Amino acid sequence: MRLRRGGERMKPGRFTYHAPRTVADALAVLGEHAGDAKVLAGGQSLMPLLNFRVSEPGHLVDINRLPDLSEPVRTATGWHVPALVRQRAVERSAALSGAFPLLEAALHEVAHPQIRNRGTLCGSLAHADAAAELPTVVTALDGRLRIASPRGERTVAAEDFFVFHLTTALADDELLLGVDLDDLPAGTTTSFHEFAGRRGDFALAAVAGQATRDATGVVTRCRLVAAGVGSTPLRLRAAEEGLLGARLDDSALAAAARAAAHEARPTGDVHASAGYRRDLVATLTRRVLADIAAAVPTSVPTEELTHA
Repeated sequence: MRLRRGGERMKPGRFTYHAPRTVADALAVLGEHAGDAKVLAGGQSLMPLLNFRVSEPGHLVDINRLPDLSEPVRTATGWHVPALVRQRAVERSAALSGAFPLLEAALHEVAHPQIRNRGTLCGSLAHADAAAELPTVVTALDGRLRIASPRGERTVAAEDFFVFHLTTALADDELLLGVDLDDLPAGTTTSFHEFAGRRGDFALAAVAGQATRDATGVVTRCRLVAAGVGSTPLRLRAAEEGLLGARLDDSALAAAARAAAHEARPTGDVHASAGYRRDLVATLTRRVLADIAAAVPTSVPTEELTHA
């Protein structure tokens, strides 16, 4: 539909609409029109870009009719979340929330329920906004993204998938099929904190974390990832390394917060200065680690997880 006001064209530019029924058909369209086609799943990120003509593809590939991409699947080592699984479905899934509390915690902060009803988890990953919650959380969970092309399938670690702001490792003729998440090791706890000007806005900064502790409380494994302070989700490696072999006491939390602030490389804008965002990363890192320190490490036995 094309709207006009005052003789000027409004809304998206002209495009050819495709509604493939198989992955092979979708890949054929993407291959034929590589560089001039966009994929539509939930559309909550894409449609504003089209409406403002920030993006003007000649072809729109609607994948909502593709089979077997709408339900999470239990695997031998964790879960596979296909491309058409809505964010609200993940948020409401007892199985996925039990396996990955970090996902549920982050989804509560994503926009508003109306957006999450249509938006897909994988759509947020493909959009790759560096301030978005889901790319940050999937990186913290060490997710692996399944990608298809006319040449076959490949898997890319989340940390390698995000290349720059709004830029991913997806080639023009490739389709994101879903993301694989491994079960968390026993003794692992997680936390997510963000700060935004208003609820539902993009975060000025956010931190997602997980830590595995042994029976004595010593950290044996840790991942901390920040949003909004770099061109991609930012691994806080120095903070992670400083926590390995340590207990999560006040001294360790303070040192990790300082290291996180030092690692952050934010830019200032009308919403917050670079220095303010660095201070936020320090505060949020400390809050995440305080949550983890206070929690009793638990694991969800595989046999207790049911299909979402």
